[in-house]
Amino acid sequence: MSANPDFVYKPPMDPYLDIIYRDEDIVVLNKPSELLTVTGRLPEHQDCLQTRVNRVLPTATIVHRLDMATSGIIIMALNKPSHVAISRQFQQRQTEKYYIARIYGHLPEKTGEINLPLICDWPNRPKQMVCYERGKQAITHYKVLSEDEKTTLVELKPITGRSHQLRVHMLSLDTPILGDRLYATGEAITMSNRLQLHSQYYAIFHPVSGEKIEFRVDCPFV
Repeated sequence: MSANPDFVYKPPMDPYLDIIYRDEDIVVLNKPSELLTVTGRLPEHQDCLQTRVNRVLPTATIVHRLDMATSGIIIMALNKPSHVAISRQFQQRQTEKYYIARIYGHLPEKTGEINLPLICDWPNRPKQMVCYERGKQAITHYKVLSEDEKTTLVELKPITGRSHQLRVHMLSLDTPILGDRLYATGEAITMSNRLQLHSQYYAIFHPVSGEKIEFRVDCPFV
């Protein structure tokens, strides 16, 4: 059973590839919403960010992913040592990152922490759900940036990197992310034609020089 049986994959073609930084060891991209990070199982799901990058940079490999519906920064390695070095930074939580999201409703506090363990909702995969018995630890810090009558713009900092973490954590507070076809209902879906979640900022240590480097891509729905 699919959680989204009516889904038709229509990856955006313009821009086909948005490279924001490149050197001998890494390439940093701005992924558009609705483009898969890696290929799916079906033939029509072969067009993805990795495929597009590999056409011009054959050695590029994925170090981390974004959900198809999420836009923003993705960092790829251009050689094996860089892949190992950056992967280690992710595993040891040495990277810095934050996302921007517009959520339906308002949060009880201007800043806070969500600490709710997550596990795959297997009958409804790829959905995830909160599970205190078998879930893996998932922590998100949030900060309210602005509010209007029905929605709130928030900065989200995932401390862990669980699948759909930000989407499920926001849902757990009864404030789903706008346009979330997997988790939202009613107005929270109809108010936006895309998932309003964007990977805006990343900082890593360069895999060769060790220097801290920062990347930022402005949020397209603010």
